[in-house]
Amino acid sequence: MRPGAWMAAAAAAVGVAAMVWWTGALDPSGARAGESAAAGAPIAGAASHEAPEQAAEAASPGPGRAPLSAQGLRAQAEKLRLWQARYERAEQVYASYRDATRYPHESRPLSEHPDQIHPFDPITEEKTLRDARGEAIQGIRLRTTQDRVFLSAADTVRFSIEALDEQGQRTALIVRSAAAQSIADTRTPVPVIATNLAFADNGTGGDPQAGDGIHTALLAPAQQGFAHYDGTIRVLAQVAVKGLQGVVHFDVIYAPGVPATWLGVREAVEGGSLNFYLKAQVNAPGRYVVSGRVDDAQGQPFALVQFNQELPPGEQEMRLQVFGALIRDKAPAFPLRLRDVEGFILYPDRFPDRALMPRWSGVVHQSARYSTERFSSDEWSSEERERYLAEYARDADEARRQVEELLPR
Repeated sequence: MRPGAWMAAAAAAVGVAAMVWWTGALDPSGARAGESAAAGAPIAGAASHEAPEQAAEAASPGPGRAPLSAQGLRAQAEKLRLWQARYERAEQVYASYRDATRYPHESRPLSEHPDQIHPFDPITEEKTLRDARGEAIQGIRLRTTQDRVFLSAADTVRFSIEALDEQGQRTALIVRSAAAQSIADTRTPVPVIATNLAFADNGTGGDPQAGDGIHTALLAPAQQGFAHYDGTIRVLAQVAVKGLQGVVHFDVIYAPGVPATWLGVREAVEGGSLNFYLKAQVNAPGRYVVSGRVDDAQGQPFALVQFNQELPPGEQEMRLQVFGALIRDKAPAFPLRLRDVEGFILYPDRFPDRALMPRWSGVVHQSARYSTERFSSDEWSSEERERYLAEYARDADEARRQVEELLPR
């Protein structure tokens, strides 16, 4: 019997028991069965101080004993209600965990991670204009963008600034000066690296459109004095809007080396799943974290696939698995397209904690066409998952057993 139907039957049984008590607990004279003026009052008074479970146990009928008293029936009904609620919660926990872990961690529906659908989109912020002391200047907001936070080797980052009035309309902005400077992440004194930047609104130097009120600048650390620097670079821009002076800042984290480079992709159907193998030349051994997005043939976001393992130096492959049950459940239109792959080596217990591989943007591989029957519908299994499912099942079984023992017979 399904849990919901089983619980409904249990509730009905409790209701029948209550009616039996109400109609049968009165004798023909109108007095409650088992009560007397001489002995009934002291016993009832003593039992009223017991916990519901203790009262139910004390009043429970055994071989050769009289039926439950009125107070015993109430205590038993309360205990039954508590165990029914516990059983329902246990069933919900079991079902929720089972459904949430049907697929492995490294192969999930992309809908679960909406912030990962377009990882290379610029980061946009709106903030109040602030003066050199950090105090807000009312009535003026600044919209800023930067197209990345982490950079490696020859990467370039683009910044933009525009000013908005109280109605959200773009207003005239002047960038008086701007500079990039290293921010030491250590207590050991190190030389400060600094370079000037030029924000422009003339359609050159990374600015996409002249005269639109959006001022743009590019920073290429390897070419602007930071080639051997490893850490945070802060960009400070002095701006003026309607005669009011303010400061804008951006932070990026730079690593001078490239830990690995991409070589290509191959695919294989193995163990009922579709695997993309990303080939890479690993220059620095260590733990690599790689993420890719999979869309279906209509361009609908489908899956987030990931790799997280230690790799030795040399030519290696990183497997991004599209789990079989995920394909069977969601039935995406083939061919599938792997796109926007990002990867980095992870450095534990230090800052910066990573160095990036080159961005692999756009579609990097298109799969062959497959029938969904080619893939397995089996749920993902692991020692940890099976252990948790067994624990949650035991909790539900114990609650069900308690409910069955408390049901009126």
